[in-house]
Amino acid sequence: MICDPANGVDGTVADLWMQDGRIISPPADPDERAEVTIDVTGMVLMAGGVDMHCHIAGPKVNTARKMLPQQRRSTPPIPRTSLTRSGTLGSVPSTFATGYLYAGLGYTTAFDAAVPPIGARHAHDELQDTPLLDAGFYVMMGNNHLIMERLRDGNPELLDGTVSWLLNATGGYAVKLVNPGGVEVWKEGGRNFCGLDEELPFPGMTARTIIREMAAAADRLQLPHPIHVHCNQLGMPGNWSTTLQTMQATEGSRAHLTHIQFHSYGGTADDQSTFCSRVPDLADYVNSHPQLTVDVGQVMFGETTSMTGDGPLGYYLHQVTGKRWFNGEVELEGGCGIVPIEYRDRSFVHSLQWAAGLEWYLLVRNPWQIAMSTDHPNGGSFLAYPEIIALLMDRSRREEYLQRMPERVRAACTLGDLQREYTLAEIAIITRAAPARMLGLVNKGHLGPGADADVTVYSRHDDPEQMFRFPRYVFRRGQLIIDDGEIRAVSSGRTVMTRSTASPEAEPLIADWFDRNSTVQFANFPVDDHDVGDQTVTVNCGETA
Repeated sequence: MICDPANGVDGTVADLWMQDGRIISPPADPDERAEVTIDVTGMVLMAGGVDMHCHIAGPKVNTARKMLPQQRRSTPPIPRTSLTRSGTLGSVPSTFATGYLYAGLGYTTAFDAAVPPIGARHAHDELQDTPLLDAGFYVMMGNNHLIMERLRDGNPELLDGTVSWLLNATGGYAVKLVNPGGVEVWKEGGRNFCGLDEELPFPGMTARTIIREMAAAADRLQLPHPIHVHCNQLGMPGNWSTTLQTMQATEGSRAHLTHIQFHSYGGTADDQSTFCSRVPDLADYVNSHPQLTVDVGQVMFGETTSMTGDGPLGYYLHQVTGKRWFNGEVELEGGCGIVPIEYRDRSFVHSLQWAAGLEWYLLVRNPWQIAMSTDHPNGGSFLAYPEIIALLMDRSRREEYLQRMPERVRAACTLGDLQREYTLAEIAIITRAAPARMLGLVNKGHLGPGADADVTVYSRHDDPEQMFRFPRYVFRRGQLIIDDGEIRAVSSGRTVMTRSTASPEAEPLIADWFDRNSTVQFANFPVDDHDVGDQTVTVNCGETA
């Protein structure tokens, strides 16, 4: 049975043909036979999964691995075989383990969510070291002094040229805004969390300005993916109003709001009893604004690691948890905070975060506007996706979880009243078709002719978690890579990059900025072919891949 909602196919029984790494149309001659045939009668076929927001490469990820040696010691490593390299596990697996684990879940594409421009080479090195995944990364620009100078100038053409240059120079895929303006305020000794209309260290500049103008620039440049926004005041009681203002600040431009669950809280910081979910209000806004999309950032219970380009958030978590803390200030580009964290189902706050994530899935009416994520590893591991799928498909399972949690969670959210249960087609949308569409990747997330032959085959099972945790077969570009849980072939992933039109007018200003501010010379800053490797997919602005 083929489940391919991007092409309007839901439950069709048919043959699927692959050739030279692509899906092809069935041959005109009904008697023609394929060189290799695999019988998948009674099974469910979907496109390879697409994780559009995770943290799997770059300086912060590597630092997080070093911060938690006890996790790596206590979990048996993936052993080396004739096909595979060894890899360590824990909440932040090694590069090889990351590729193998994603493939084992039926995922073939993943995007790292936050890389500072100066860390691009490191990110490319790690992506090339991650097998079996086509991958890219988003470039942090929300607290970048070079960007803010162009915003202050008020010249859209020069801003567009600078955004283009940064994407090209880093080999990145999209524009990432992390706590826009707020990280810079904190780095200069200001408040931990700033609102959209507080003046930034750049006179006359506000977070609202950054959001509005960067969203407009992404649209003018026709980037395949809109601005990818980590809103201000993540995790704070009452932050839902800031999130709503952020949605409104885009002023009709496309925008993707990420790990939206962490930005959906009511209440006040000085009275935990007021802490509650305001997901219904925000979901209503998304439902009426089709140019907006979200991914969830679902919290799952257990030990994990918070890692973020939001430096003040990392410091805040360090203060409230007492756990060790790493902070990184990256030139004049952004910040970083890393803190170990454990989510407990006996904690009212953690339980409400879990419930708010599920509310988002269930209250956004159009599944094409929402994508599955745990903000790996911030809310939990990507390995929790099968468990999340089961919660979405089975209301009784959600009720069982709620029974274990503090009673007041029910009064603080609407989850206990929501009857909706996802269908297989809706699961296919939020795990592959929708994120591929949001990213502008027309060769991903579906099984139509011309698509990459990334195919996941599931055996039917009464328990959705079991079904999605153990795919029967996984194909990547037409090659069988997973057979009944065993890795059958290993190949290098491809790096997916956006290529934007260069701006001759902007480059002298950029070079001057580097001369005045940077420890790296302008000519040495951009990555080159050696850095990105030879397995690449380039998407030109105004086109899709």
